[in-house]
Amino acid sequence: MDEAVAVEDLYTTAHQRVDADAGYAGDLMVEEAWSLLKQDPEAVLVDIRTQAEWSYVGVPDLGAIGRETVFAQWLLVPAMSENPNFFAELSAQGVVPGRAAILMCRTVNRSPKAARAMTAKGFPRCYFLRDGFEGSLDDDKHRGHRDGWKAAGLPWIQG
Repeated sequence: MDEAVAVEDLYTTAHQRVDADAGYAGDLMVEEAWSLLKQDPEAVLVDIRTQAEWSYVGVPDLGAIGRETVFAQWLLVPAMSENPNFFAELSAQGVVPGRAAILMCRTVNRSPKAARAMTAKGFPRCYFLRDGFEGSLDDDKHRGHRDGWKAAGLPWIQG
């Protein structure tokens, strides 16, 4: 299949998963995000978790496809207040309107909010990565085994 067609199909599918009033472009499954990152040079993975999560839980490793993850905290600990430098940090790392930004948090709570905020600031191609980095709790109340980036077997490293 032509890669350009595959990429457009992935974006279309992501868009179809959200309501028209969602406030962002669409929802991606982790495998779809990985395909887009491999095929679309304008797509960028934005990890919006906290510095502590990057350090202790791990981070996506895009080295195998010659890419780098963008790191910009959406919320700051300990108060979990919005990062006033979020947009400046994105800009400094090359995330500009027009690029497809795939937003990743730990489970799914922060990414939709950040995607809406980015869309409102003029970033029309913001996508929410369903299941996040660690995904939902399994039957033993552990993350990283049922769904999400880690459970899908996508590359990551300990921070």
